[in-house]
Amino acid sequence: MNPRLEHANLAVRDIDATLRFLITALPDFRLRFDGMDDQGRRWVHVGTDDAYLALYPATETPAERWAPYAGKPGVNHLGLVVDDADAARERLAAAGYRDTTVDNHHPARRRVYFLDPDGNDWEFVQYLSDDTAKRHDYGDARPRTA
Repeated sequence: MNPRLEHANLAVRDIDATLRFLITALPDFRLRFDGMDDQGRRWVHVGTDDAYLALYPATETPAERWAPYAGKPGVNHLGLVVDDADAARERLAAAGYRDTTVDNHHPARRRVYFLDPDGNDWEFVQYLSDDTAKRHDYGDARPRTA
């Protein structure tokens, strides 16, 4: 079996705000589930038939706000494959989301980055080649920093 990520479960401050961000970036995402847990808290699944993101309400305020790439353990960004990175960038920018894209040029992929309402960084990558050797070429790669 070839393992793949089926879903991620994210605690968010505002489920509807995060849904708007994700559906703006990924118009093919749909609401797969919208319900309540056994304690009366809303949770949703948004995605495709093959993969989704579970959004669950954060119930506490962290002592320190998360900052991607600040050196602390945690998720720096989540990367999602899109058909058109430039179109995703245009939709997100038009909706007022913060573009955090750093200079990146590669002949086999185009990448853009945006912050969601909770300050999480998201990568939207468009592959320009079906050749996995070209897609996975990191010859001159440097770690991304904010």
